[in-house]
Amino acid sequence: MIFRQLFEPLSSTYTYLLGCEHTGHALLIDPVVNSIDRDLGEIQRLGLTLAVTLDTHIHADHITGARHLKERTGCRIAVPAIDALPCTDLGVTEGVPLRVGSVVIEALHTPGHTSGHHAYVCGERLFTGDALLIDGCGRTDFQGGSAADLYRSVTTKLFTLPDEQLVYPGHDYQGRRVSSVGQEKARNPRLGGGKAQAEFEQIMAALNLPYPKFIDHAVPGNRQCGVCPTDLPEQMQAYCGRMTESVQG
Repeated sequence: MIFRQLFEPLSSTYTYLLGCEHTGHALLIDPVVNSIDRDLGEIQRLGLTLAVTLDTHIHADHITGARHLKERTGCRIAVPAIDALPCTDLGVTEGVPLRVGSVVIEALHTPGHTSGHHAYVCGERLFTGDALLIDGCGRTDFQGGSAADLYRSVTTKLFTLPDEQLVYPGHDYQGRRVSSVGQEKARNPRLGGGKAQAEFEQIMAALNLPYPKFIDHAVPGNRQCGVCPTDLPEQMQAYCGRMTESVQG
């Protein structure tokens, strides 16, 4: 499998490129509208054709590139079926593999950051979106979030995977790129070390995070698979919204 980890600095978002060496078809996990040209350039450089975009959830800190990538390449848009977005081509469901050539994606419904959040397993790699970050996790106070649900998602699904499973998060704000299930189980300050659910809920309740500055633009745009809002302040329009200071927790 061809694999690339790509970074969008405004929202500190990781986009993941997975390609099938046999068919030349590629998949992008969590593409960002700001970085479409970069992503398409990398796909072209590798001699691939974009077949599918796949989002982990409805994002609050950036606009997905899914719609514009479909317009430019004819690729299909895949999102968690539970979100029931009418603009999508494929609804992803736990227990039903998504295949792009020889690349097989297994979806895990991991609510807590948002109610519809999914993580994705592909071989030795686990793409955790915002459910599990390196030494952290996504916030749980918006979009149907629930600390109790996130605790169960991580401890009963993600932490039951092999310790050597590589963890590729949706964001990192300190330049870290990859972790492992074993590392997060052992030392994640919010969820690791055998923390009880009550302690995790107390940690999340005490964060007192500011209201995300981009959420009121991002969520409606992402419910349309990546429409840049028309009411953005003028200074934001060139970038479809500058998403700094929208930390996800």
